[in-house]
Amino acid sequence: MTTNQITGGEALVRMLKLHGVNVIFGLCGDTSLPFYDALYRSAGDLTHVLTRDERHAAYMADAYARVTGRVGVCEGPSGGGATYIAPGVVEASESSIPLLAITSDISVSSRGRYTLTELNQEAMFGPLTKFTQVIDNAAELPRILRRAFKEMTTGRPGAAHIGLPFDVQQQPVDEADIWAEEEFGRYPARRTGPDPVAVETAAELISKARQPLFVCGGGVVISGAEQELEVLAKKIDAPIATTISGQGSIADDHLLSLGVVGSNGGTPATRKVVDAADLVIFVGCRAGSVTTERWRHPAPGAAKIIHIDVDPAVMGASYRPDAALVGDARLCLTALEAVVSKRDADGARELVGHARKEKYAEFRELAKSTAVPIRPERVIDELQRQLLQDAVIVADPGTPCPYFSAYYEIRDTGRTFISNRAHGALGFALPAAVGAYYGRSGSKCVAVMGDGSFGMAVGELETIRRLGVPVTMIVFSNSVFGWIKAGQRSGYDGRYYSVDFTRTDHAAVAEAYGIKSWTVAEPDQLAPALQAALQSDKPTLVDIITQPLQEARAPVSEWVA
Repeated sequence: MTTNQITGGEALVRMLKLHGVNVIFGLCGDTSLPFYDALYRSAGDLTHVLTRDERHAAYMADAYARVTGRVGVCEGPSGGGATYIAPGVVEASESSIPLLAITSDISVSSRGRYTLTELNQEAMFGPLTKFTQVIDNAAELPRILRRAFKEMTTGRPGAAHIGLPFDVQQQPVDEADIWAEEEFGRYPARRTGPDPVAVETAAELISKARQPLFVCGGGVVISGAEQELEVLAKKIDAPIATTISGQGSIADDHLLSLGVVGSNGGTPATRKVVDAADLVIFVGCRAGSVTTERWRHPAPGAAKIIHIDVDPAVMGASYRPDAALVGDARLCLTALEAVVSKRDADGARELVGHARKEKYAEFRELAKSTAVPIRPERVIDELQRQLLQDAVIVADPGTPCPYFSAYYEIRDTGRTFISNRAHGALGFALPAAVGAYYGRSGSKCVAVMGDGSFGMAVGELETIRRLGVPVTMIVFSNSVFGWIKAGQRSGYDGRYYSVDFTRTDHAAVAEAYGIKSWTVAEPDQLAPALQAALQSDKPTLVDIITQPLQEARAPVSEWVA
């Protein structure tokens, strides 16, 4: 029997399509030519978004995956392309986001001969991903692609890497081997449930608790467990706090929603609720250093701990669990709700109400300030007024993150707020907003960044202009690496060293790329500029000269102390 054969490059395109992939973010290179030719000959089956930097391609794929629930795909060439794409790959993987990075490579026959761009890609990507393999024979490509998608979307989701040598892209593959299990194109796939004994133990702890508290990480949104969380929280009368990545687990205006807790976005008022809890239920949350303010809130031993997570390695890493439920967040919460009794207590709403009132009191005063430079709180307040409920906000981890996490109210569940919390690299928001747009084009996508981040991602303005991506970019311009300078002020007696730089006219830079822009230096200019930018159906940028972090009252506990 004779089978039809296609090239390795064509097989890759077909396998991606069978797994539901319809957009790829990437950058061309010599070793990728056969793959690019296969994309050309696929007659537009896949949309390819040409970026100006491989790192940004990965950030775009990351955000695309976060807002769609599908695997994000990025690609780049060998050598420098592989090293450039790595920061985005590890960010996605450590954030439990399924991202497939495809890097082309030198020919198998050229290895060990000092070939330009030679690099041991498996050795490099091994610690950064759930799965990595350089494919040495095209016949193996379909099987390895199926495994990569399965690895990314089952268990704890994460990133995978495939290396594709130049000659392998041209080798034959039998068409009969081109098939896929489509379920692995979405996440989470093949959910796993908890041990019934652990569920009973957790239910008993809840029955004895005086003041339980949920602390929810990104696992709740990844699992789509928002409704199950709300049902259980109402049943046991427990406030719901979140990490930054966990925002969207519950609407911020819900009567049980405490908001973000921890050292970045938490406040003294929300910390009080954490410290008062005698039972803390971590859900899809690693209980890391930021969420717990370096494992001080809750203090070890001060409260009983129920830990729910799909990754068994998380259990006991930071707190001794009194009950450990290993499994998908939705299945675990459903199982727990089925066995717990309704609590007669009715104090959670009052507790949350007091905390929220105290938390927002100072913010509202600063949000009305007419001082110059413009207070960050005023920017947050104005965006709250103008953005629609379904808007997607991508915030860099510098100046924007604590303010948005503490004070911007997300009034729906699901993923409408994104910040790169695993490694916190600057330069994320601008390209990630592009990926968010391709995943959710019906919503307004907004990138919010400091000027340090802008400088690291400015090249993608050309991508945004070329493709006409109608994102709005907002720059907090204060001419400083503010997070570090604020740390030097609070922890090193103001010994400022190598953190200041000259102001860039970001609006002029954007205009040079052909993007409509505004510069805002006075508070009364803010509302009309944001309104014009946000209502435009073209890419826009608003450059806001704001108070630097070391002078501000940002909700960051180490600086407040």
